[in-house]
Amino acid sequence: MERAESMPAQTRPPGVATVDPGSVLLPGHDVPLGRYTTVRRLLPQRTRRMVGAWCFVDHFGPDDVAQRPGMEVPPHPHTGLQTVTWLLDGEILHRDSLGNAQPIRPGQLNVMTSGHGIAHSERSPAAHPPLMHGVQLWVALPDPARAGAAA
Repeated sequence: MERAESMPAQTRPPGVATVDPGSVLLPGHDVPLGRYTTVRRLLPQRTRRMVGAWCFVDHFGPDDVAQRPGMEVPPHPHTGLQTVTWLLDGEILHRDSLGNAQPIRPGQLNVMTSGHGIAHSERSPAAHPPLMHGVQLWVALPDPARAGAAA
């Protein structure tokens, strides 16, 4: 099946209407993230704050970072959400206030649950691959989990 082809009717849940793929495309806008990275932010937008539980959708790269430090996002706080980072190219070291230090490499997902509060940083190691490319999605946690423990 090609990406532009609509989903076959037998795989759609009952009661879900066919949607024109063009009607759900959201234009992104560039947002500086840290010192060296710019993301294309698809959510939130003035006309569309969320899609389901997704409250932020950021795409970065592919960027040539061979002569730059790569990603350099200093420690910053989050509450009430979960971040999902999916790296396609490059390497990022995630560090957080719980003491975790997790390298993220291509094809891997990093999930961080902020709950009632966590701080974290995202930085490329000094010796990093020449390309940086990935997606970060933020999930708005349901009310019972918003004040829960960070993980």
